[in-house]
Amino acid sequence: QVQLVESGGGLVQPGGSLRLSCAASGTISSIYVMGWYRQAPGGKQRELVATIISGTRTNYADSVKGRFTISGDYVKNTVYLQMNSLKPEDTAVYYCNVVKVGGYNYWGQGTQVTVSS
Repeated sequence: QVQLVESGGGLVQPGGSLRLSCAASGTISSIYVMGWYRQAPGGKQRELVATIISGTRTNYADSVKGRFTISGDYVKNTVYLQMNSLKPEDTAVYYCNVVKVGGYNYWGQGTQVTVSS
């Protein structure tokens, strides 16, 4: 089992920045993908924000390219999401996700990000 604990969410004005963190613990060997997803209010589906594969290859949703940066600290077993130039449409619950070899998926509990003036 893998436990994921997210932090760093909150309320920020449009144009502001936040940094999300997700610390992994437990049986963390064989993790090869770490990423962030989000689910906006109003029953929208959870969507991919960014992933980092094997610590090097990154992938971003078009809506966040150039504004968000994903990175990983494999000593601390933590993945980060730096979010700049935030917009109201970035408002969502952000979930950390990891994938282990064999396709095992694990999710964090989610952290709320609200962008509003």
